[in-house]
Amino acid sequence: MGKFLVPGVVSAVVGVALGTLATLGITAAAQDNTRPEIDRSGNADSSLLNQVEYGSR
Repeated sequence: MGKFLVPGVVSAVVGVALGTLATLGITAAAQDNTRPEIDRSGNADSSLLNQVEYGSR
């Protein structure tokens, strides 16, 4: 039984460690969900896809 106990415990510890790291990594990546502000002042050089936004008409 000792032949299977040590590898089983090591496997469980490695699995928990990898699961924890994956959970923390996914959480950190999901928190970066802000979008940049777009310059809508009508400057063609800085507008989105070179289409000037003139505001509300």
